[in-house]
Amino acid sequence: MAGFRPVDDVLAYLAGSWRVERSVRDLASGAQGTFRGVTVFERLDGGGSGPSEGLLHHESGTFVWQGVARPAERTLRFLPDGGASRADVRFADGRPFHDLDLATGRHVTDHPCSADLYRGEFTVRDTDRWRTVWRVGGPAKDLVLTTDYTRT
Repeated sequence: MAGFRPVDDVLAYLAGSWRVERSVRDLASGAQGTFRGVTVFERLDGGGSGPSEGLLHHESGTFVWQGVARPAERTLRFLPDGGASRADVRFADGRPFHDLDLATGRHVTDHPCSADLYRGEFTVRDTDRWRTVWRVGGPAKDLVLTTDYTRT
């Protein structure tokens, strides 16, 4: 596929450290924000020797919203999901977040959150760059979050 890089082993691809740059736009109010930081994907403690057990995703950095900067972080778990190109992404507490399949280098997925719907598009550019775009719509939110990841 033009513009996308297929990924045979999603957990091996993601493992390591990534620089993160995110823009956040509130389509209803016009407000904008940015997040800059790092994401580290490290092996979950399962006794194995590689990422096939799953990865712990920890993101940390600074979120600036309407001129106010504050520290921000989140933790997710990326677990094997029936094929090397697939992962089951969960929140830190184990609740399901979304599926992920990068066999073609592009994946679209949904995550319902109360009455809002998060629709995410994942695209792999090359061995060291990938992007997510989340469109969030519903009665409580009208947002676009675009995140670029660059391997460090």
